[in-house]
Amino acid sequence: MRKKLNLTEGIFPMPVLMIATYNEDGSVDVMNAAWGTMQERGTVALNLTETHKTVKNIKARGAFTVSIADEDHIVEADYFGIVSGNKESHKFENSGLTASHAQMVDAPVIQEFPLCLECEFIEYQTNEYGCGVIGKVVNITADEKVMKDDHIDMSLVKAIAFDPYTHGYYRVSERVGEAFKDGLKLKKS
Repeated sequence: MRKKLNLTEGIFPMPVLMIATYNEDGSVDVMNAAWGTMQERGTVALNLTETHKTVKNIKARGAFTVSIADEDHIVEADYFGIVSGNKESHKFENSGLTASHAQMVDAPVIQEFPLCLECEFIEYQTNEYGCGVIGKVVNITADEKVMKDDHIDMSLVKAIAFDPYTHGYYRVSERVGEAFKDGLKLKKS
C-alpha cells in the first residue's frame, strides 16, 4: 500500500553542487545548489533565483564553476548553503578552503572539491515553471587522487547527495551495476 506524502522536491538523490564565482572585488563567492543538472551533453542548468549573489556574479563575469561536493567537506558545503553572500562578505574565507583561477573561464576552482566543471554563462531563463542559469561546460578538471587509469573513479570522489525528505546528506559511492549493459538481460532477441 502507498501513502500520500507532502509535496517537496521529491527526487532523490539531488546533487550537492558548489557554484563558485568572483565578486566585484575579485574575492571568491561559493553557494550550495541542490537544484542543478546537465541539460544536455556540455550544458549545465542551475535552478537559481536572481536574488542570489552568485547569479549577479555569473551575469557580471560571464562564467562560473560547478564542483561536486564530497563527504570530506560536508560542513563547508552545508555552510555555503546556509550563509548568503549578500549578507556575509567573508563567506569563502570563513570556510578555510582554498581557490585558484580556472584554466578556461573567469571563475574560481575550489581546490578541496575533487571534481570541477568550468562553465561559460549562456543565458538566464525565467518562466512560470522556474528560473535558472544555463552554462556551457568548456573544461572539466579532477584531482589526481580521484583518478584511476586516467579516468574518474566515482567511489574515490565520495560525492554527496541531498535528501529533500529528511534534509540529510548521503554519500554516493558504491557502483552497483553497468549502465547500458545490465538491462540487456531482459531484451528479447
